Parts: sequence; C-alpha cells; structure tokens
Amino acid sequence: MVKFTIITLFREALEPYLKTSMMWKATEKGLAEFDFVDLREFGLGPHKSVDDTPYGGGDGMLLRCEPVFNAIESVKAKDPSAKVILPTPVGEIWNQEKAREFPKEGHYIILCPHYEGYDERILSIVDYKISLGKFVLTGGELPALVIIDSIVRLIPGVLGGENSAIIESFSDGNNLEYPQYTKPYDFRGMKVPDVLLSGNHGEVDKWRKEQSKRLMAGDK
Repeated sequence: MVKFTIITLFREALEPYLKTSMMWKATEKGLAEFDFVDLREFGLGPHKSVDDTPYGGGDGMLLRCEPVFNAIESVKAKDPSAKVILPTPVGEIWNQEKAREFPKEGHYIILCPHYEGYDERILSIVDYKISLGKFVLTGGELPALVIIDSIVRLIPGVLGGENSAIIESFSDGNNLEYPQYTKPYDFRGMKVPDVLLSGNHGEVDKWRKEQSKRLMAGDK
C-alpha cells in the first residue's frame, strides 16, 4: 500500500478529489491512503504565522523553516521511513516514465508550498523535488494531486482494464495512444473507421500502430 500525507494550508481544496473516482476506489480497496496535516497548526505566534518577508527584499512572502520542519517532523516521529516530496520549479520534470518507476509502496509526505515560495533551507529535508513544467501556480495543491493521481492509478487493481495503463499515451516514454471510438457508428456525419468494425484483429492492430505514429509525427 502507498500512503500520502499532505501538508497544506488548504485541505478543502484537495479532499474532494481524493474522495472521488479512482482515488476513492484505491482507498476502498486498501491500495492507497491519504492523510492531511494542517500547516497552520505549526504556525508561530498568536496568529499562527507560517510565512515572512524575504531577506534582501523583494515582493511576496516565503514559507518559514520552523513550521515546515515541525510539521514534517511530526509525521516522521510516527514513521521515520516517510519520504518528503516537494512540488517546485527547480525539481525534476515529472513524466509518465517517472510515475511508472516511482515506488508504489511506502509513505510519502507532500509539502504544498504557497505564497511566493519557501525558505531554501527547507530543501535540506526533501527527498524528491518534482516540477510539472515551466509554469507557476499559486500553490502546491494542484501539483500534489497530479503527482498522487499519476502514481496511484498505476497501482495494480486501481484501473478497471488489465491493460489500461499499458497501452495508454506515454506508456513507453513517448508514444501517443491511437484514436478510439464508441457508439454510435455515425454521429453527425462523422463515422467510425470501418477497420474497427471489420473483426480483423491484425488489421485493427496495424491501423492503431499507424495512427499512433501519425500522432507522434505531429499530424493531428
């Protein structure tokens, strides 16, 4: 089983998704577990502050070391083996291959940064620095969900079809999945390719491979 403990200021932004669809199925089957830690509980002073202005000047606020370290250490006190994940622009770009290789057992703590960023010293307790790409979001909650979903859905027993995760896009690094169709055969003049109705599995496989290559070549 894989467990994710998410350290966040906005649990309400995460919980609905993790209680829906495949994430819910994974928890019901005992394949995944999701827990939350409110970073505000480790805030400083009467206002439970978790951020402050950056040394050297500049706009915005940074997450302070004390609340983050204390929150992470509170989880590690119960499970010293837990690894820390930080969504950050300086991290390694996440892709399907990395999601597939990521261990599907163990306990992971995901820190959701917010504000302008975080004190650089926080990186000293991070095991995995992950970036979703060259863009910036207002917080780490969306990246946390993307990382969790991409890992959990690959756990055997989560997806419905036996080969669902094998034939999909990027399953071998750079492939794109072939176009797919369902009923009706003719929708507003757009018809399902006849080869898919032929019953000739060899021709169907050939067509699918050709379509995947076409998409990879950029021919939409």
